[in-house]
Amino acid sequence: MRAYDIIKKKRDNKELTKEEIDYFIDKYSNGEIPDYQASSFLMAIYLNKMNSKETTYLTEAMMKSGEIIDLSSINGIKVDKHSTGGVGDKTTIALAPIVSACGAPVAKMSGRGLGHTGGTLDKLESIPGFSVDLDSEKFIELVNSEKIAVCGQTSSIALADKKMYALRDVTATVENISLISSSIMCKKLASGADAILLDVKTGDGAFMKTLDDSFELAKAMVDIGCGMEKETIAIVTDMDEPLGYAVGNSLEVIEAIETLKGNGPKDFVLLCETLGAYMLVLSKVATDFEDGIKKVREVIENKKALEKLKTFIKNQGGNPDVVDDYSLFDKAKNTYLVKSQKDGYVNKIKAEDIGISAMILGAGRETKEDLLDLSAGIILNKKVGDYVKEGETIATIYYNKEDKLENSIKMILDAYFIEENKIDSKKLIYGVVTKDYIKKY
Repeated sequence: MRAYDIIKKKRDNKELTKEEIDYFIDKYSNGEIPDYQASSFLMAIYLNKMNSKETTYLTEAMMKSGEIIDLSSINGIKVDKHSTGGVGDKTTIALAPIVSACGAPVAKMSGRGLGHTGGTLDKLESIPGFSVDLDSEKFIELVNSEKIAVCGQTSSIALADKKMYALRDVTATVENISLISSSIMCKKLASGADAILLDVKTGDGAFMKTLDDSFELAKAMVDIGCGMEKETIAIVTDMDEPLGYAVGNSLEVIEAIETLKGNGPKDFVLLCETLGAYMLVLSKVATDFEDGIKKVREVIENKKALEKLKTFIKNQGGNPDVVDDYSLFDKAKNTYLVKSQKDGYVNKIKAEDIGISAMILGAGRETKEDLLDLSAGIILNKKVGDYVKEGETIATIYYNKEDKLENSIKMILDAYFIEENKIDSKKLIYGVVTKDYIKKY
């Protein structure tokens, strides 16, 4: 078997076997196949695509290229939740305590953010003292005793994916469903969960901009998960405007806490209820979706989810008093009120531009080496469908870097589309994808 023959076969739009894909990924991971041949292989996939079987083989080969986490000593059915990313997506911080309080184990390995805003780990680290550096023994102990722990993803997971992603980034081969879905799923499958729930974002602030592409990606990932005997469900959700009102690390944590107190934004609450219900179904704690919704609402109303958050924070070295005293978070030195320049209805907020505006302030990273300003960010005072008068505040900027303010203001103003006539409100949940069906709402 030669790399040349495998590249040629895919170039000629023929189906690759499991053995061929395994051979290529193994040899590339070990440095026996050079980047120039791997680049040709990726371009052949990009141009001719892969079928469902090939994509599953590719995912499995990349998963096996690194460490596979063993969580079998954790009691119960472990369900992992993955979001394809968006602006203001603080879901894990509210959802993990909710699901845990309902009795399902949450053993989550998360990543850091690169781009719009920080990742889940960055947001959690805005809590004073909170540590995501748990060894496997402590991680498993916390999940078994308290049913909740979140730690950083080990660097030894899916080694082939790291090499291939860096290559895709510089060879114009990123936007391919097989390559995207296998890259996401190889890491999820290596993380040791028994079942996987996927939150596939769609719209301006998402990686997938159209509904058709988002459903295609959701179906590809569900096929991979189920093809590797992990029950997998995907929910396609809106990211055409930021989720909730807060964008920025500590600001988002506060909004997640408020949600557990029963004061969350409607869109964020709906998302947490929907994802939580499906996680409980996958973990067999709920009999069906309606039972899952009921259980989620109960633990918010009786404050059990809020208490679980305090326990979670304390167990990982953080100060649980932040839940009741937001002054314990680092605060930005300055605020600026962005005013509307006209009367009208907010018909669109470009989520990506809001995310970039927050990143400019220091809430996100442009490069992996960038240091985050965990107190910086934006609170949206007006959302799509709201009426606004000229001179009224549409957003509040929290900042420390004076030299970044002007650019951030301009991006926020450009992100808001204010028109005379009100448009119909958009959906938040567009559909559900399982191994058996695609249901669009």
